[in-house]
Amino acid sequence: MTEERKRGGRRGGRAARQAERAAPLQDALRPVRPGMEGGRYMPLTDAEILKIHHAALEVLETVGLCDAIPSCIEAVTAAGGRMSDGGRLLFPRALIEDTIARAARHFPVYAQNPAQDMEPWGKRVYFGTAGAAVHMVDAMTREHRDSTLADLYDIARLVDTLDHAAFYQRSVTARDMQSGRDLDVNTLYACISGTTKHVGTSFVSPRNIEEGLRILHRVAGGEDKWRARPFVSMSCCFVVPPLKFAEDACACLEAGVRGGMPVLLLSAGQAGATSPAALAGAVVLQVAECLAGLAYVNAIKPGAVAIMGSWPFVSDLRSGAMSGGSPEQALLSAACAQMMHFYDLTSGLPAGMTDSKLPDAQAGAEKGYTNAIVGVAGANMIYESLGMHASLLSTCLESYVIDNDTLGAAMRMVRGIDVNDESLSVDVIRQVCLDGPGHFLGSDQTLALMQREYVYPVVGDRTSPKEWKEIGSTDVVQKARDRVEKILASHYPSHIGDEVDEAIRAEADIKLPRETMRPGNGRW
Repeated sequence: MTEERKRGGRRGGRAARQAERAAPLQDALRPVRPGMEGGRYMPLTDAEILKIHHAALEVLETVGLCDAIPSCIEAVTAAGGRMSDGGRLLFPRALIEDTIARAARHFPVYAQNPAQDMEPWGKRVYFGTAGAAVHMVDAMTREHRDSTLADLYDIARLVDTLDHAAFYQRSVTARDMQSGRDLDVNTLYACISGTTKHVGTSFVSPRNIEEGLRILHRVAGGEDKWRARPFVSMSCCFVVPPLKFAEDACACLEAGVRGGMPVLLLSAGQAGATSPAALAGAVVLQVAECLAGLAYVNAIKPGAVAIMGSWPFVSDLRSGAMSGGSPEQALLSAACAQMMHFYDLTSGLPAGMTDSKLPDAQAGAEKGYTNAIVGVAGANMIYESLGMHASLLSTCLESYVIDNDTLGAAMRMVRGIDVNDESLSVDVIRQVCLDGPGHFLGSDQTLALMQREYVYPVVGDRTSPKEWKEIGSTDVVQKARDRVEKILASHYPSHIGDEVDEAIRAEADIKLPRETMRPGNGRW
């Protein structure tokens, strides 16, 4: 056998082994999966948690929130709140403590596919998307353009295939929609058509929520089935920091709660601008605003499902611009996760929001440490963790695939190290050192654990320089582009049947053409 054939045989054997290792694993054998338990990183001590808690209660009792709409005032004062002489809605300590005690907790967050339901309580971790970016960036040309409804649907299809993305909250704003009604209804339908995972969206008007609920009732098979398994949640910025209610958002909040829709109570103060520059003070404000929202929701409907969306954004104090990729962002989100553990309430927090405009080294670093730290802190639902750039102003298709690898690595850190009699490996060490070859490469333990213990990237490169050159010297962005094109050319979910789709289109002005949602349409 010639040396060339020997080399070819080795390459062929290695390629076959690599293909076998790259094949999807059964769930029971996967080294990581959504919902693994974190909580090993704790930036706050127990004493500091109590100080923040009492400070938040003091803020709510003595400062309160302004600009409450009449229905909010009526509901909250009936539950024990009161109006100050200055017209601010105050939340007495007893009201907040009673709210925390009776609030919904340990609730599933449902998906259209029951196999993708989430159980985000305790310190279980789920990564997903969010954003409402207004631009798409092409990783190759570096050009930005307005995001469209078709982009929203394509991202949903992409996320539907990514192992480490557990849910899809709409990532871009469909800027080709002409009215708020068109935007709300079509955003909802594009998202639920593109993935069977849990979907998060938002609304600008209660009337649009009513129309959206009619669509959801049809997809679910009836209002009763929707209320039993609500697979869409509403992101609601009910408050404008610091401590001011948002009138339109509050009206939407009430409509969503009454319609059986889980609500992400979103408070997005920006440290140094709309919340204190002191990190502890920023946490106090986020906690206070979300607790006020929780009291509001429970005053409308006791026990309504609410996710505590304390989103403590950060300012670059040199310019005042948001800095989503900062280390302070990671610290603040991790601290807010700890506060929600203290209350035993489901948290929904941000991470992965790079300031970089492209999937480059800066993006990799910022997404890597923010996602890892917030995951290891045990945040329940981590939003913004894939695809986002320019501090949420833009998104990039290739980044969803690259970031999926990052999330797999972050979840491996969340899982930690299993320490038991078997994993301590004393017998394995004895056998290899006394009776074996002096290395562990071929040991039974190594072969048994290579898939169950170790996470491997899909587009990340681990080849030698020689092999890398032989396969074309491609970088991670090019590999991600190839994978995106392959997925989007073939993956067209069909879980919403033609009959239901036709019924929805007969009642609602769905702008996404049906042919766009079928293979062979020429778009990819």
